[in-house]
Amino acid sequence: MCGIAGIFHIETAKPVDPERVRRMADALAHRGPDGSGVWTAAGIGLGHRRLSIIDLAGGAQPMQSEDRKTVLSFNGEIYNFRDLRRQLELAGYAFQSDSDSEVILHGWRHWGPDCVRHFHGMFAFAIYDAEHRQLFLARDRLGVKPLHYAQIADGSVIFGSELKALLAHPALRREANLGALDDYLAFGYVPDHTCLVQGVRKLPAGHYLLLTQGRPMPQAVEYWDIDFSQRVRGSQEELEEELLRLMKQAVASRMVADVPLGAFLSGGVDSSSVVALMAETSRQPVKTCSIGFDVSALDESAYADIIAKRFVTEHRSRKVGSDDFALIDTLAHHFDEPFADASALPTYRVCQLARENVTVALSGDGADEAMAGYRRYVFHHSEERVRAAIPGGIRAGILGPLGRIYPKADWAPRSLRAKTTLLSLARSGEEGYAEAVGVTGPDIRRALYSRKARGILQDYTGETHMQRMMRSAPARSGLDRAQYADMKLWLPGDILTKLDRMSMAVSLEAREPLLDHRLMEFAASLPENMRVRRGQGKYLMKQTMERYLPKDILYRPKMGFVTPIAHWLRGPLAEAAREIANSRTLAGMEWFDSGAIAKLAEDHTAGRSDNGRLLWQLIMLEKSVARLFG
Repeated sequence: MCGIAGIFHIETAKPVDPERVRRMADALAHRGPDGSGVWTAAGIGLGHRRLSIIDLAGGAQPMQSEDRKTVLSFNGEIYNFRDLRRQLELAGYAFQSDSDSEVILHGWRHWGPDCVRHFHGMFAFAIYDAEHRQLFLARDRLGVKPLHYAQIADGSVIFGSELKALLAHPALRREANLGALDDYLAFGYVPDHTCLVQGVRKLPAGHYLLLTQGRPMPQAVEYWDIDFSQRVRGSQEELEEELLRLMKQAVASRMVADVPLGAFLSGGVDSSSVVALMAETSRQPVKTCSIGFDVSALDESAYADIIAKRFVTEHRSRKVGSDDFALIDTLAHHFDEPFADASALPTYRVCQLARENVTVALSGDGADEAMAGYRRYVFHHSEERVRAAIPGGIRAGILGPLGRIYPKADWAPRSLRAKTTLLSLARSGEEGYAEAVGVTGPDIRRALYSRKARGILQDYTGETHMQRMMRSAPARSGLDRAQYADMKLWLPGDILTKLDRMSMAVSLEAREPLLDHRLMEFAASLPENMRVRRGQGKYLMKQTMERYLPKDILYRPKMGFVTPIAHWLRGPLAEAAREIANSRTLAGMEWFDSGAIAKLAEDHTAGRSDNGRLLWQLIMLEKSVARLFG
């Protein structure tokens, strides 16, 4: 894996200072400790930090074509690069290395912008075409690899793998975007359609940007989208065989590396499936690692041990405790923007553990979104049936008022929280799902904001974008629309951001075979009863993997990578919860009512309510704001 950065003068071909490009690239040194490079010409500068995975001796970047007309800076892996190389060689292109980077260079020259449709993998790259004075920026279909960009005052466009690369440019103005703040508090992460730093954009997943010198800044072009509007036909047995074929193909393609390779193993369905298929393919024992917790109710490490023994892996594990709170500054540094998914802590630790033995690790991320594995999909699927049976006016007029007077029961499983269900059913499917997937509701957020912040935000709410996306999704049902929204927002904004930043923090390449776009397209075409059945999500995948995994792994209640933050903030970290109300950093931004935050903290530490997630959001926000605007 690598880090990329650069500067492109889109108006005129002014000189680019190579030291400025170097500073931007060096801000990403953790992404590429094995090498660095800077290339500049009139109006363009490309920087690169390299983590060597394939063709260790060759493949240095920025990479130039033999005639010096095109130059590449690339982050990622193209898994079908050998097949593409054969195609390009037949078309007359000569190769000087055995790297996938050179395949991108020749692919651009042969196919132009359509080259991205030929690449199977995870990538974010920049190609400068001197002949046409163009800069081509592209990001993979699902958004595994990040790419930030901004147009600054001197007319140039700056870009980089992480926000910190752009922050290294002195001309980037550091002004806060309050809309992104509301998005963050709503969902716990800053989605890809916005950024907390005003004017910075993230190239969306499945998009490219083609900039031409002397022409206005263009809009990003979508080259791929996930389509839930079609349904595949076939018996369950036929669908199982196709799913297994695609999973095997995805896992095998991601086991190609010239460095040591292993896997994360949580003991859940997804990581266990990946390890099972790796063990079937590999000649050597698979190297696996897992993380447990000091709160036994949230510790899944015993299940990881079961899989490790079943497939005779070389397994190692460690535990995360409240002492790991000391990592908070490390997390804030690597995420740049605030990021409140507390599972980032164990993710960092498991990446750290993996890096001791391997340079590449396969993960099980993506199957929950593709195969409807989250419990919220099961609830939403059931609620949509009720919405279809009861007219909206009746739901809003009867269930809404009933839900408002029903007692709140945060302590109960969601299936027993009648208040939550009644209020959700009173709304549209889009409104109900946006509320279900959120962290902090709009009413709570507005109560926290200062008068000044409320005046700036006006009627803006973070949920609106998700609701619009669900309504316009290429989909047939409410379940389709929920999964589509998660693939567009939650997956790149939370899950993949977390894995990318935490793996890159320790210079580890993480690969996600279950995010192979062909596998995702197949999953999106499955009938609903092949995804959700009898109160269980991921139905077809679990049925398919019965030939590999024990039923107590496949059908036990889903836990997820849950971190006991609420427990810690009521116990060993209670003082950190109280201190956030007196934060000078947040007070200086004038966004919040400090009294409202103090009450949140006191109610949580006293056990009167569970505000753990919101307090963690505010703690992470404080750390990020200090770095971005301090």
